[in-house]
Amino acid sequence: MDEVIEWTPKARAVLAAAEELFYARGIHAVGVDLIAERAGVTKKTLYDRFGSKERLVVEYLRGRDARWRAFLAPLLDAAGDDPAARLRAVFDASARWSAANSGKGCSMINAHAEISDPAHPAYRVIVAQKAWMLDLFTTIAAGDAPTARALMLLHEGALVSDGMHVFENPYARARDVAVELLETG
Repeated sequence: MDEVIEWTPKARAVLAAAEELFYARGIHAVGVDLIAERAGVTKKTLYDRFGSKERLVVEYLRGRDARWRAFLAPLLDAAGDDPAARLRAVFDASARWSAANSGKGCSMINAHAEISDPAHPAYRVIVAQKAWMLDLFTTIAAGDAPTARALMLLHEGALVSDGMHVFENPYARARDVAVELLETG
C-alpha cells in the first residue's frame, strides 16, 4: 500500500461520491460531472484535488483496499495462529464485508473488467490487491503455493458467485471446501 493521504473535506466528498457511483454503475459509465454534482463540488474542485479521473479511480480503489485490510486485520488477529481458524476468518470476513458494503461483487474484479490495460494506473492497484490476498493465503497455507492458489481460487469464486447471486451462501460453501483442502493438503 502507498502512503496514507490526508484528504480535504471536499476531496473526501468527491471520493465518497466516486466510490458510490463507480461501484453501482461502473467506472466508465460515470463521468466527472456526475461525481462533482453528487459530491456538491465543482468540476474544477474535483480536478484541483485529483488531477484526472484516472487518479480518482486509483484513489477509490486504494481506499476500498485499505478499508478491506483494516476490516480483516482484527478478525485475523482474533483467529490467532491456527491456519484453519485464520482461513475461516477470511471467508467469514468476506461474507460480512459483502453484506455490508457490496451487492455487486468485488470492486477489484469489477474494476478489472473495465480496466485491463496494464498501462492504466489503476491496473497496478487492482493487481496489487489480488497479490496481497494470494500472499495472505500463502501464509495461511504455510508457504504451500499450490494450496494457496487453490484457496485463492475458492475465495475469488465466492466473490464472483456472491456478486452474481448465483446460489446461496457462496462464502460458507467455499470456506468449508477451503478448510478441508487446507487440512488434507
